[in-house]
Amino acid sequence: MGKYDQNPQQIAQLVRDLEEARKQNKSEKRRAFTCKKNTFEVAGTNHVTVDSWKFMDWDYKRDGLPTYARGLFTTRLKNNNPEIAVRGYDKFFNVGETNDTQWRNIEHNTRGPYELSVKENGCIIFISGMEDGKLLVCSKHSTGVRHDTEISHAQAGEKWVEKHVASVGKSTKDLARTLREMNVTAVGELCDDSFEEHVLAYDEASSGIYLHGLNYNLNEFATQSSQKVNDFADAWGFKKAKFEVRDDIESVKSFLDGCAETGTWDGRETEGFVVRCQMAKDGHDYRDWFFKYKFEEPYLMYRQWRECTKAVIGGRLPKIRKHEKITEEYLQFARRRFMEDKTLAREYNYNHGIISLREAFLKERGLNGSEIIAMEEQEGQGKNVSKNVILAPIASLGCGKTTVALALVHLFGWGHVQNDNIPKQKNKPKQFAFQITNELSTAPVVIADRNTHQRREREQLFNDVRPVLRDAKFVALHYVHEPKGDLLPSIKEVTRKRILDRGDNHQTIRAGTKDSHEIIGIMDGFLSRFEGINTNRHPDELFDLVIDLDVCGSSRENLETIVRAMHDAYPILVPEIPSAEDLDAAIEKAINKYEVKVDLSAGYSTKGAKGPKQKNGSPTVQSGPTRLEPPLLARKIEFFNIAIPTSEVTSTLHSLFTSSTPEVARLYRQLVNSRRVQPAFHVTLIHRASKDEQNAIWNRYTKQYIDTLTAHPVADAMQNPPKLGLARVRLERLVWDTRIMAFVVRILPFDDQGESSELSDFPCANAIPHVTVGTVAPSVKPKESNDLLKRWLEVGSGGDTGIFEAEVPGVKVVEGTINVTMRR
Repeated sequence: MGKYDQNPQQIAQLVRDLEEARKQNKSEKRRAFTCKKNTFEVAGTNHVTVDSWKFMDWDYKRDGLPTYARGLFTTRLKNNNPEIAVRGYDKFFNVGETNDTQWRNIEHNTRGPYELSVKENGCIIFISGMEDGKLLVCSKHSTGVRHDTEISHAQAGEKWVEKHVASVGKSTKDLARTLREMNVTAVGELCDDSFEEHVLAYDEASSGIYLHGLNYNLNEFATQSSQKVNDFADAWGFKKAKFEVRDDIESVKSFLDGCAETGTWDGRETEGFVVRCQMAKDGHDYRDWFFKYKFEEPYLMYRQWRECTKAVIGGRLPKIRKHEKITEEYLQFARRRFMEDKTLAREYNYNHGIISLREAFLKERGLNGSEIIAMEEQEGQGKNVSKNVILAPIASLGCGKTTVALALVHLFGWGHVQNDNIPKQKNKPKQFAFQITNELSTAPVVIADRNTHQRREREQLFNDVRPVLRDAKFVALHYVHEPKGDLLPSIKEVTRKRILDRGDNHQTIRAGTKDSHEIIGIMDGFLSRFEGINTNRHPDELFDLVIDLDVCGSSRENLETIVRAMHDAYPILVPEIPSAEDLDAAIEKAINKYEVKVDLSAGYSTKGAKGPKQKNGSPTVQSGPTRLEPPLLARKIEFFNIAIPTSEVTSTLHSLFTSSTPEVARLYRQLVNSRRVQPAFHVTLIHRASKDEQNAIWNRYTKQYIDTLTAHPVADAMQNPPKLGLARVRLERLVWDTRIMAFVVRILPFDDQGESSELSDFPCANAIPHVTVGTVAPSVKPKESNDLLKRWLEVGSGGDTGIFEAEVPGVKVVEGTINVTMRR
């Protein structure tokens, strides 16, 4: 028996296990998963049947399933031996969706080559050969005709198979014989808008079955390479799924992140990629393994438009979770079209006309989906948010949520309300919400430090805060606990060790003075009640951002994850990512700052508490800003800069490109059309990251800041830092490549009489003082202007340098102010 031949004994055991699982669905020995069986008679045969085996989608995340094939059909041969007739892929998950698909585990447990194939947007079709020479064509879990008049997915797939093989002069019998000899199931994506529309469009020329897999009909998942699949597609007339090959996981991540910026690849919108590689958790015995990387946008926006349109047609209130403004515009457009043509709504409900309606709206709007997303990122959706953000941990005991919260407070000066510091009282949840909104009057971000591990607690928080602050943004710090079957053993081990090793030095449990069994019982209660975030249901759909965190990871790792996510989502609140040293210091500071200990099971203890106490002995919760002395405030400085008027820069840009050729103006037009021109402009004098290398410059500005603040105190120096003086900035030359654009400038400070002087009183730590105009994508950071200008000095512009430059005509001098930007 060859390596890829079916083993009758193994197949028989698999069928017995599946039958046993199915029988136990309603028995007293009910399993944690649900197994369903459906039997179909294969058309065109002498009563040959196949059995489809199906688990619920979420079951595939559990341990102990008889198979992980998503799409499995078995049959019996003439000798009554069972065999696998159709074998789909093992269910694969999106990056971050399971423990195995966390990037750290992908990096550690997989090996290349990594094959990245485009995820086509249709319905899956399985094709295999039967014992009697019949070609079997199935959808995911069924085959044959439907009971109504509609053609089934399997029938539509069969028609396309006939068309594909005929195009190369072959027959379906030839294909059936070849597939059976190979013992494989051909897997393809049926993409045909005339049959059924999904989200992404396929015209007549691009319609058909995109072949993307040749799976061996075995218990264990084994599949052929993408290149062999493409060769097979060529031989039999199928469409081919495009793919890329990368040797290492870092280049895979870089490629995927680049495509995700626009949701496109090779000039076409796509849903994402399937990545094929091999995995072994023990370092050997590698097996074929897949994971997927789905682009959130614009695919999710299109899907929301589709679901909202169906809700409007059905007379229901549409659920608009994101892209509120553009979705409302789209729905108004759809309503007008439905009134003009009464047949459109009926066809839409049958999944026809979805894409043409969307394309008509985009054409009227003059934008494509990627451009809309880019505009939203620039105009709103978090990019302009500067206040009223609430970070809500979704955690259990021992996750490290308070450590991370205190570290964030240390880094950015954000507010922090601890639920355990509020005395037990009837209206404690409302008091918690009151203190959060109170803190937001003085801090742009507040950490709502409570486990909030159940949906009812999250709904309570929304209901209590939203009436007071309608523009509040909610960010979930989601410590991932699910699937519990996979994660709870390690979570229990790690969190118990953290709590018990810490003894009484913990915010919520006095483990040093209570019995360990009692402590573990309390912790297990939290774990059993834990309900993870699911943004497809209420109330979790109300979160504006969900940041997934690793319970078993260190607080330092989770802190950096939060900071990076907040920087990407809310750049005004986190303009720069702190250095590794600053993150380390913040965690060390937080670990040493536990001051209050509360006993969950026996009321509140004030042992070790500092500060005034209320009558019941619990510590008084103090809110409101603490005024710091200038030297302490100086430690929170992020960078010094010269702010210059936006209108002066934009008018200069316009004049430079008014009569330029398309090639020269390409980046400028791209920045303007995608709203990637900076909303405000400044010359960075020195950033905190350079203070060690340019200590004299940093100390010079810091001293001036302290002297200014000492001489002229302000009520809230964090929110309203003092101006350090005036300067004039001369815009001399514009330099750009395909990624970033910046003005080269000269700083001309004012003297005592208000006249400018060529002698700079404001030194700049950058080798070339400059003003960044804009970057092509959020992943291209403004600080990369330094790299561009360094290359420009070395190689110049024009020719094959890839660098353009334009001299600002005349003498363009603008007046600016010396500003201080604080770390929030």
